[in-house]
Amino acid sequence: MKNLIVTASFVSLIGALPAAADPAGFCGNGEVIILDRQQQCIEKDTLTKLIDDYQDYLTGSNPFTAADDGDEEALRKLPDVSPENDQAFQTAIGEFNQRHAAIDVASLTKEDRLNYDLLGFVLNQYSRRLPFDESRVPFTNDSGFFNELSYISRQTRFEKPADFEAYAARLSAIPRYFGQHKANMRRGVETNYTAAAEILPGIIDMVDTLSKSDAENHPYFEPFKNIPDSIEAPEKERLVELGRAALDNAVLPAYKDLQKFLTDEYLPSARQTVGVGTTAEGRAHYASLVRYYTTLDLTPDEVHEIGLSEVARIRAEMDEIITEVGFDGSFAEFLEFLRTDPQFYAQTEEQLLKEAAWLAKQVDGKMPEYFGTLPRLSYGVIPVPKEIAPNYTTGRYWGGNADKGLAGNYVVNTYNLSQRPLYNLPALTLHEGVPGHHHQISLGQELQNVPEFRKNLYPTAFGEGWGLYSEKLGIEMGIYKTPYDHFGRLSYEMWRACRLVVDTGMHWKGWTRDQAEACFLENSALAKHNIKTEVERYISWPGQALAYKIGELKILELRDRAENRLGEKFSIREFHDAVLLSGGLPLNVLEDKIDEWINAQ
Repeated sequence: MKNLIVTASFVSLIGALPAAADPAGFCGNGEVIILDRQQQCIEKDTLTKLIDDYQDYLTGSNPFTAADDGDEEALRKLPDVSPENDQAFQTAIGEFNQRHAAIDVASLTKEDRLNYDLLGFVLNQYSRRLPFDESRVPFTNDSGFFNELSYISRQTRFEKPADFEAYAARLSAIPRYFGQHKANMRRGVETNYTAAAEILPGIIDMVDTLSKSDAENHPYFEPFKNIPDSIEAPEKERLVELGRAALDNAVLPAYKDLQKFLTDEYLPSARQTVGVGTTAEGRAHYASLVRYYTTLDLTPDEVHEIGLSEVARIRAEMDEIITEVGFDGSFAEFLEFLRTDPQFYAQTEEQLLKEAAWLAKQVDGKMPEYFGTLPRLSYGVIPVPKEIAPNYTTGRYWGGNADKGLAGNYVVNTYNLSQRPLYNLPALTLHEGVPGHHHQISLGQELQNVPEFRKNLYPTAFGEGWGLYSEKLGIEMGIYKTPYDHFGRLSYEMWRACRLVVDTGMHWKGWTRDQAEACFLENSALAKHNIKTEVERYISWPGQALAYKIGELKILELRDRAENRLGEKFSIREFHDAVLLSGGLPLNVLEDKIDEWINAQ
């Protein structure tokens, strides 16, 4: 899974927002123009200007994005997530939508038409979710405003005094930032829109851990322990003291206050059901999220049925492997054997990381056989930071930045080794590293002659569908060496099929947590700790889990279509490039693109 920097709250991901954009209008000659605040005609609107204005707006409104683009002042800031800013953003998106609808589509070139369609997709995706005021629940079970700096501080380069000064200023802004989030969460309590009580103990534990450390042993202090030797000693001492003061005066008090708020005020008022579909607003929201994450016009009931069908198919393939290895026992007994036999588990964190790195290098060696274009950016294998590991997923991809000299990272969870089976590691590595997220995301970042917004465009069904497709591609690449590796891959595929059933079950059909966990316990070899954290993820992040299987099924459908129509002319390397080399795409646009590619062959 691609890492989320901020929270599950959609508006929070956008960050600080300026005043609304200038609206579109019409001059006396009827041509679409841009109006200034005095409603004066300025110039005829064009797609290029619209895209530039939109990109400037997003970059200027989000200090995390602005910092990535080289704005050093933005390194000092955290987002503004106040209701006023959220409303300004909603107004701006509405006005960008008006301008987009008024563009003369007939005059666009083929490439401009793709830019137009993708900008329209992005604006529509915003519009789909903005009415639900998602900033009221600004976190998932393992990620949110309370731990995002664990990621950001590790993905920021610290080279000169100004970098450390900016970081200290950002840390000092945490009390204001947490205060805004608490106000949004209180609004959620007042309007009966909160997180589920089920997920809060893990979050409170994380916040508690981050509140109890002394300054110099706090994870956020780490950059101040590694100041380059190029900075002279007196200056080093000044910077260290700056960091210590930010922790003592801002960070630690803010975390103590947040821990008290979550424990004493928020938890007692939190939603007692696991699903959101118990209210009219919740059902409307979930139906919208299904379309948002699948990028297709699907209903929750349709997705549920697809999931049941996939569970049955995968279960039959699992039974074949049990027969192949000659196991004498039931399916449940085979799962217990996989979950408990020591041969399937690393004995040390270092062993698990080495296994992951060795698998990654094996896949690297196969990549030119299956892809015509490879990204410039490399990637590493690192452990999940200890302060977030207990409730974090098994693995994840953290994106890099070639221009800043930052590699991507395949992040492996080494917490509780008895719950990290080695037979799942090949599929996890293929998904998070290459040819999965690192390959797909890095190619997007390295696109040439496209608008900036397209370089990081990540329709979830495309990105996560590609990750799951990559797991299956590992069969052809020869990465799965044993029947247990193959069963581990099927367990991961079953995991994603059960997601369709479980997510819609909890949020649409009123399932309990026990019903949800049963799908995984009874049909996959996933470790029980993983099942617990995964189900909490689906409770906290309605709809996102649907993207994986829906996206994979579409990519497999398109590959099957291409192979059948092209026969001997089919090239796997060219097909994969055709899927990836336009960056992230909604599934309907991907289908049109592949049909066009097939016809061109």
